[in-house]
Amino acid sequence: MVVKNKDFVEIDYTGKLADGTVFDTTEEKIAKGNGLFSPQAKYKPATICVGERQILPGLDDELVGKEIDKEYNITLPPEKAFGKRDIKNLKIVPMPTFKQHQIDPRPGLQVDIDGKIGIITRVSGGRVMVNFNHPLAGKEVKYTFKINRKIENDTEKVASFLSSLLKIPEDKITVEVKENKAVVKIPAELPVQITNIFMQKLLELTTLKEVLFESSLQEKTEEKKA
Repeated sequence: MVVKNKDFVEIDYTGKLADGTVFDTTEEKIAKGNGLFSPQAKYKPATICVGERQILPGLDDELVGKEIDKEYNITLPPEKAFGKRDIKNLKIVPMPTFKQHQIDPRPGLQVDIDGKIGIITRVSGGRVMVNFNHPLAGKEVKYTFKINRKIENDTEKVASFLSSLLKIPEDKITVEVKENKAVVKIPAELPVQITNIFMQKLLELTTLKEVLFESSLQEKTEEKKA
């Protein structure tokens, strides 16, 4: 069985630089063995919809045509990985900007400026140079990956897809499917415009004919009142 675009799959992967340095992995053992382990991180296979850019685009593209339960090794050039280094992403930020956010700028510090993550490279007088390129921009990367299984169950598809979009653990999302209709409960209040977008996407990617969203927060509030 080979993987097609829009298939939902469970995948394990490990990303390395050309010198063998591991920078990303879904496997706890590999993370611990390479100094990447974080107690806050959850190491487990990633569940994704192929072609929906839930993982690195270059890796996503490589999944099409691959076989289930077979290990692959690929090399991605910068343009298919984290992009080329762009001098336009080197910005001079005025010192008052940092003072407003109570930040003491110093070289090597990672900062968030207007929603963009960058690294301070130089501090000179009242000006601070910030590099907004991705830390791995300009680098060739290698991935080892294995597609563990193809997911056919709409309940699992919906839960995994919304978990990825909303950054909510799957066990916090309840999905009940009956006769091609899904009722989804999430611990958040979302604008109707957003739920409509999610609904249309799920109808496109699954066999469902109807998707309804409910907030589990409202239920908890009602329980407290009772």
